[in-house]
Amino acid sequence: MKTLVPILFILALLFSCASSTEITGAWRNPKSGKDVNSILVTALTSRANARQTVETDLADELQNQGVKTIKSFDIMPPTFTEAKEPDKEALLEKIKGTDVDAILTVALINKETESRYVPGSVGYAPITRFGYYGRFGGYYTTLFPSMYSPGYYAEDKTYFIETNLYDAKTEELLWSAQSQTYNPGGLAIFSREFAVQVVERMRRDNIIQTALSRR
Repeated sequence: MKTLVPILFILALLFSCASSTEITGAWRNPKSGKDVNSILVTALTSRANARQTVETDLADELQNQGVKTIKSFDIMPPTFTEAKEPDKEALLEKIKGTDVDAILTVALINKETESRYVPGSVGYAPITRFGYYGRFGGYYTTLFPSMYSPGYYAEDKTYFIETNLYDAKTEELLWSAQSQTYNPGGLAIFSREFAVQVVERMRRDNIIQTALSRR
C-alpha cells in the first residue's frame, strides 16, 4: 500500500495529460473527380516553428503514401507573410510555379480551456503489516508524504483545427476535414499524430491513392 498510492497518482497524471487527436468530420466535393498526385502543404500560422513542424510532418506522411509534396515554408519564407494582408496574386504566382495539383491548408479555428479539480488521494494500511507503526517519527515521515496527495486544479485544452484541400488551378474546395486535439503534449507529439490522422482520412476518402494502388 505504501508504494501503490504514489504509483497510482503518477499514472493518473500521465493519463490525464495524454494527447488525443481525432477527425470529427470530413466532406468531399461530389462534383470533383480530380486525381491528386502532388500537393503543396501550408500551415496558416505566423509561428515559424509551428508552421515548419506541421508542414514537414504532413509532407512526410503524404510522401509515405506516394504523393509528391512541397512545403510552403520552402518557397515562401516567414517574411513572405509578415504583412497584415498577404499579396494574394504573389501567393498564387508562387503556387503556380510549383505545378502541384492541389493545396492543403491547416488552420486553428478555435481553442477551448476548461479548469477541473483533481481530488487528492488518501491510502490506508493495516497496523500489523509495517514495523514503522511502533514510533511516531517513523510513522509520520514514512506515510505522510506517500499516502496523502493534495488535490489540485488542472486545465484541459482542446484545439479545433480545419484542414482544406483546394484545386491549385481553379481554387475550388475539393475536400475538408475538422479535427480536435485534447491536451496536446507538445508541438512535436501533436504534429506527428495530426499528420497521421489527416493523411489516413484522406486515403479513406479516396482523396489520395497509395503508390501500390496506382500500379
